[in-house]
Amino acid sequence: GENDVVAGDYWYEAPDWTRHEIRPPGDFWAGEGYSQSFCNWAFDINEDGYSDVIIVGFPGEPFHWYENPKGEEGHWKEHVIWHSICNETPLFTDVTGDDRPDIVFGSQPEAQMGYMEIPTGEAIYNKWEFIPVSEPGDPGQNGTFRYYHGLGAGDMNGDMRTDIVIPHGWWEAPETLGESLWTFHPHRLAPAPDANPLTAADIYTEDLDLDGDRDVMMSCAHAHGVWWFENVSSGDEGEFAYHVIDESHSQTHALHYADLNGDGTRELITGKRYFAHNGNDPGGLDPVRMYYYEVKPSQDGPEFVRHEIVAGRDTGIGTQFSVTDINGDGLLDIALSNKKGVNLLIQDAP
Repeated sequence: GENDVVAGDYWYEAPDWTRHEIRPPGDFWAGEGYSQSFCNWAFDINEDGYSDVIIVGFPGEPFHWYENPKGEEGHWKEHVIWHSICNETPLFTDVTGDDRPDIVFGSQPEAQMGYMEIPTGEAIYNKWEFIPVSEPGDPGQNGTFRYYHGLGAGDMNGDMRTDIVIPHGWWEAPETLGESLWTFHPHRLAPAPDANPLTAADIYTEDLDLDGDRDVMMSCAHAHGVWWFENVSSGDEGEFAYHVIDESHSQTHALHYADLNGDGTRELITGKRYFAHNGNDPGGLDPVRMYYYEVKPSQDGPEFVRHEIVAGRDTGIGTQFSVTDINGDGLLDIALSNKKGVNLLIQDAP
């Protein structure tokens, strides 16, 4: 079938984008507050052939999955997943290597970082199992404060396992999952060695200077900046040198790394989250734009070539957006929702 779109309280049916309610819609005015829709993920949880929806309403609060009624009218049945989901960039990605997405987030009051595998059978109707990777700790430094900014998943040490990364450090995935906590390696993704780690969003790992170790790329949720950090570590000490990719626009509250232009290599994709703090952030009233950056690794240091996504003018991103082939033509498109509404950016063939 055709790809539909989910955005908060609604789903939009292709090809005419007819709107249907998933749950009772809430009241929300741009510039005066926030919707109860931080992240939306579609997945067939009960394996009945229909996509269900996971909705993260607001950081630090319980989150739920909604059971697809398979064409019947009415709201979707709500099921609680867990009592809190902390960090403003929870992830829906495979960290266990089983080719099924997991949910990576911090939990309170436990003050632990961890993940959930999507259960099977009747277990989907109970609270899911939270698998901690960290000791309980300072929520402002271990990524588990409800409004902590910055989270990523990638191989940090070249062992082909998926580690979990925040601006304060990273947790090393063990050879056998579920038997022990993960080893934490502190670092500072900051503009100077003695500075506080930066307020980030999505974090990606890549060997950008072709020296055999993993560097880091991330964007800034509430100020100006898209950055890369050069891994200059020696021994067990994690040290990363700060480099600016672009500081011309602000509030890049979500970042994707995908092959947008079809050249066989991945690009960074981001833009402004309009009114991320209702106009009070640096650059909050600047024009709303979206960009992608060609990433060209080199031993002399990577080059990032910026291109504007013209269709994204005055739409921008949200706390989350999706990069996928919406219309089945083999080209990646962008689906997004924010205080500008729900929009699709369909890529034209070259």
